[in-house]
Amino acid sequence: MVAAATRPPDPRRRALLRGRLHAPAVLRPPWSLDESAFADACTACGACVAACPERVLVLGEGRLPVFDPGQGECTFCTDCVSACEAGAFRPVAGPAWTLQATVADDCLTLHGIVCSSCRDACGESAIRFPVTSRVPAPVVAADRCTGCGACVAGCPAAAISLRPAHEERSHV
Repeated sequence: MVAAATRPPDPRRRALLRGRLHAPAVLRPPWSLDESAFADACTACGACVAACPERVLVLGEGRLPVFDPGQGECTFCTDCVSACEAGAFRPVAGPAWTLQATVADDCLTLHGIVCSSCRDACGESAIRFPVTSRVPAPVVAADRCTGCGACVAGCPAAAISLRPAHEERSHV
């Protein structure tokens, strides 16, 4: 009898079993292949995690690398891609990924508290605060947001997350 190939657990299935209909998106390193191809190609060696100078890549379930924007921002240095010998990454000629910052209802500005930490952290000026008669709320310019995660770590309310651009966004 042939042993089945070991494959990391599907986070969507695990979330369903825990009573959540949708698992949060697993954020793979920049230039990763699509999730299925990445999981097949990655050998879980950890070379990309060790190579990351910003220390924003961590080992997730099944020892597969995950981008954790709570640790800081990705500078798109390509060290993770260079360190991978398994072919789990696309060529760096194209965009790193389609991640975009989204702002949740926990944002301090939505509760009348002045804050602009996300704007201050964003090197791409992708977050602006339009002037209104009340405390201005952040607006993310999708065409400028690189998904680097700088705004995530800087948010005192943990109200900012990164999601693939095709996912539904919050109303802010």
